[in-house]
Amino acid sequence: MNAIPPPPPSDALPPPPPPLEEEIGPALVKKIVKKGWGSTRKQPPSAEDILKAKREREADAAKPKYLNKAQREKIALEKRQKEVDDARKKKEAVLNGGDSGGSNGNSSRGHNSGSLDYGPSSAIPTGPRAMRSGEIPTGPSSMRGQRNHDMPPPPIPKANDKRPGKRLAPENEEAALTRHRYMGAEQNQSTFSAKKKRRRTTEKKFNFEWNDEEDTSPDYNPIYQQRAEANFFGRGRLGGFTEEIAEMGTHKFVDAMIAADPENGRERATAILEMERRRKEEGGRAALDKHWSEKKLEHMRERDWRIFKEDFNISTKGGSIPNPMRNWGESGLPDKLLRIVEQVGYNEPSAVQRAAIPIALQARDLIGVAVTGSGKTAAFLLPLLVYISALPPLDTPNRKADGPYALILAPTRELAQQIEVEAIKFAAPLGFSTAVIVGGHSIEQQAHALSAGPEIVIATPGRLLDCIERRLCVLSQCCYVIMDEADRMIDLGFEEPVNKILEALPVGNEKPDTDDAEDPLAMSRGQYRQTMMYTATMPTAVERIARKYLRRPAIVTIGNVGEAVETVEQRVEHIQGEDKRKKRLQEILGSGDFAPPIIVFVNIKRNCDAVARDVKHMGFSAVTLHGSKTQEQREAALASLRNGQSNVLVATDLAGRGIDVPDVSLVVNFNMANNIESYTHRIGRTGRAGKSGVAITFWGNEDADVLYDLKQMLTKSSISKVPDDLRKHEAAQQKGKKKGGDSKGASILG
Repeated sequence: MNAIPPPPPSDALPPPPPPLEEEIGPALVKKIVKKGWGSTRKQPPSAEDILKAKREREADAAKPKYLNKAQREKIALEKRQKEVDDARKKKEAVLNGGDSGGSNGNSSRGHNSGSLDYGPSSAIPTGPRAMRSGEIPTGPSSMRGQRNHDMPPPPIPKANDKRPGKRLAPENEEAALTRHRYMGAEQNQSTFSAKKKRRRTTEKKFNFEWNDEEDTSPDYNPIYQQRAEANFFGRGRLGGFTEEIAEMGTHKFVDAMIAADPENGRERATAILEMERRRKEEGGRAALDKHWSEKKLEHMRERDWRIFKEDFNISTKGGSIPNPMRNWGESGLPDKLLRIVEQVGYNEPSAVQRAAIPIALQARDLIGVAVTGSGKTAAFLLPLLVYISALPPLDTPNRKADGPYALILAPTRELAQQIEVEAIKFAAPLGFSTAVIVGGHSIEQQAHALSAGPEIVIATPGRLLDCIERRLCVLSQCCYVIMDEADRMIDLGFEEPVNKILEALPVGNEKPDTDDAEDPLAMSRGQYRQTMMYTATMPTAVERIARKYLRRPAIVTIGNVGEAVETVEQRVEHIQGEDKRKKRLQEILGSGDFAPPIIVFVNIKRNCDAVARDVKHMGFSAVTLHGSKTQEQREAALASLRNGQSNVLVATDLAGRGIDVPDVSLVVNFNMANNIESYTHRIGRTGRAGKSGVAITFWGNEDADVLYDLKQMLTKSSISKVPDDLRKHEAAQQKGKKKGGDSKGASILG
C-alpha cells in the first residue's frame, strides 16, 4: 500500500474556501448533496445549478416585497434613529471642528476658531454660515462681537414727507409729532391737486389772454394816465363794438342825413331805422342763443326743430313731412275752428296733435303711434272737419243716400261713443252731424240715423258690416277713413270685417302709389281719399292693412312704442291666492291715499262680479264692466263712475283700451294681464292728460310668462322700482314664450 504523505505545515496551506451555504445558498446545498451508500460527503455544484440559483435570486429581488404594519414601523424607527444619530454626530463635529481642521493642516480661511472647515473630514454644510456656530444672529456680522450694543428702532415716518430724506421745519415737525401721537398715522392721504393738474395740462399751451396782473407797465407813468378809446366805424358787435355804440352811431347818421336832405332824408332815414330793427330781431349770432320758444316761426332753423322734437319726444318717418306746430296759432286751422278749440278748453296742443295735425292738413295718409291718453281723438277730428268743410253739404236726398263723407272705426262700443262725444264738441258748431253704429242698440234706430245723412259715421266693425250687408248704409262718397286702436280691432278678431268695409269704399278716389302721394300740391288738386290709422303696436295683420290701403304714409311716433307713460308710478306685489289679494285690496282702498274713481282689473268675467261684491262689502260703491253686460248696463256703469255715484270700477280688458274716465288716481291689477301690451293699456287708464297716477299689480307664479317683460317695463320707468322678489325670480331672467297672438313687429315703423 502506498503510504499517506504527511500534511503540509499550516503556514504553507492556502486559506479554506468559504462555506457552500454562503456562496450558493442553503436551499441549493440541500439539492446538490448526494447521499450515497453510507456516505454524507457534499459534492461541488455544477455550473447549471449556480446559474439557476442566480436567476432565482434576481427574480426574488425583482418582485415587490409587501411589509406589514409592524415591519413598516420598525423600518421607520430605524431610519429616524439613524437620522438622529447623524445629526448628533454632525453637531459634535461642529463643536469640535478645530481638531479636525488642524489635522489636515488647512487654515480656517480667516475665520475664528469656532467657524467650520470645509476640509475633507468636515461635514457637509446644512444651513447658512451665520447659523453654523450654533448662535442666533442678532445683527450684522461686524457688530456681533459687541455684546452690549443695542440697535435703535427705525424713525417714525412723517405723514407730510413727500420724498425720502426731506426734513420738515421745526414747528411743522412738532405739529406732525403731536398729530401723530393723538390722531395716529395718516394713511391713504390723497396727493391730488387740481391746481397743479390744471397748471400741468396748460403750461405747454400758448395762452392768448392777457391778465391785468401781467401788465408790467407802471401806472404812474404819465403816458398811461389817460388811456385813449378806440373809435370804430360801422355797426354790430363782430367788429368789437358794443350795441350801445352802434345804436348811437346809427342815430347820428340818421340825424346827419335828415339835416343834409330835408326833403327826402326823412324817408331814407325811416327805411334805415326799419332795416336796423329787422336786423336786431333776426339777431344774427345772437339768435342762436335763444330757445325755440323765444323765436318767431320764420327764424326757426333745423337745429331748433330738432330740439323741439326732442323736447316732446316726437319722431317722424316719411318724405316731405312738415314741421310740427308749436301752438294753435301755427296749426293752419281755420279761424272758426280755432275759436271752437279755445272754447272747448284746449290751451296747448299735445305732442301727437303738434305732429299729426300739420301732416293731416296736407292730405297725407298717416300712421300715428302714440301712448294711451295722449289726445289722439282731437288729432284726427280737427283735420277731418277741415277736409269735409271744403265738400258740398249733404242737403239733398240724393247726396244723403250716397252715405257719409267720413268714417271712423273703433274696436269697442265704449270707445265709439266716447269719440262721438268729442266729435260733437267740434262738429256741431260747424253744422255737421254724426251717427254712432254700434252693437247693443236697435238696428232700426241706427238705420234711421243713417238715413238722416250724417257727414261723420262712428262705428264698430261688426255692426257697420251688418248694416252694409243689409243695404242700410252705403259708402259711395266716403273719402276720409280713420281707424282708431287698429291693433285692438285685430286682437278682437275684426280683421276680416275691416277688410270687407275698406273694400266697400269707392275705388275712384284712391291715391296713386307714387311720389305724388307725398306732394301736398298734387293731393290738393284732386279729391283723393285720405286714410289715417292710429295704433299702439304694429301686429302683422295691421301691417297688412296699412300696406294695402295706405299710400306712402307719414309715420309719427310719440314716445317709445309699447312703453308706459312716465306719469304712472308702477308698483308690483307678489301675492299668491285670492283671499290674500282681497285682504290687500281692502287695505289699499281703506288707506285713504287714493281718491275715487279707482279701476280694478281682473281676467275672468266670473271673478269680475265676485270682486265687485267683495268691494261693496268693504264699504265702497262698485260697478262692473265686462263682455256679458248689455250695452245699457255698460253705459250706466261708466256714467255712474264718471259722475261720482260709484267709487270703484271692476272690469276686464274691455275697459283697458280707449276708455277715458277723467282723474283716475289708481289702477289695481287684481290679476296680472296675460301679455305686456294689455298691461300697458290697463295702467294707461291713469296718469292721463299730463296728470300723475299709480298702478298696483298683484302677481303670482302663474304669471311666469310675462314676468320678464314686466321687469323690463319697470326698469325703463324712471319713477318705478323693481322689487327684489321679481328681480330674482327665475322666470324674470329670460323672456318666455307668448301665449298665442301675432308677433308684435315694427317693420313698417322702421
